[in-house]
Amino acid sequence: MKRGITPSSERHTIRRADARDAKVLTRLVRSSRAYEGHYAAMVAGYRVGPDYIAAHRVFVAVAPDAGQGQVLGFYSLVLASAELDLLFVADRAQGQGIGRLLVDHMKSEARAACLDRVRVVSHPPAEGFYRAVGAALTGTAPARPPAVPWDRPELEFNLRADRTTPGIFGTAVAHASGHLPQSPP
Repeated sequence: MKRGITPSSERHTIRRADARDAKVLTRLVRSSRAYEGHYAAMVAGYRVGPDYIAAHRVFVAVAPDAGQGQVLGFYSLVLASAELDLLFVADRAQGQGIGRLLVDHMKSEARAACLDRVRVVSHPPAEGFYRAVGAALTGTAPARPPAVPWDRPELEFNLRADRTTPGIFGTAVAHASGHLPQSPP
């Protein structure tokens, strides 16, 4: 297996994003149906640039036969603040388990970076998804007009309490080293 590519199922692969993915990721954010209506202003000028991809742990989900340009979803883990900054799934790929797959991978990456917790400031309609994949509500991030004129749920993944994460098919997701994480003593 190539370094940097994680098999996730027979249908999908997660790989590290690179500068060539920047335009595709930006388009995915800006075209997301989750940000239609009054939410549209938040992502209208949003850009996922090569500099952002280089600075953070950004991973993309692709179908094995999809090639470089067929991104089904992506996430960004910011290690300095222990935060899941971005997680988007292409509208056409909704309901295929891509979001859950990306969260499982993110948890594995966070553990490999020795993080115990990962914070998420969620898009309000996505709160249910994050709770379904193991995040707990911890509070509310207040609105920041004009960019974000609404309050947002603040959640957290507790990685100590969740040492092995059920994968897409009910199996444990391997730690980034290729081994299952050890339970704390």
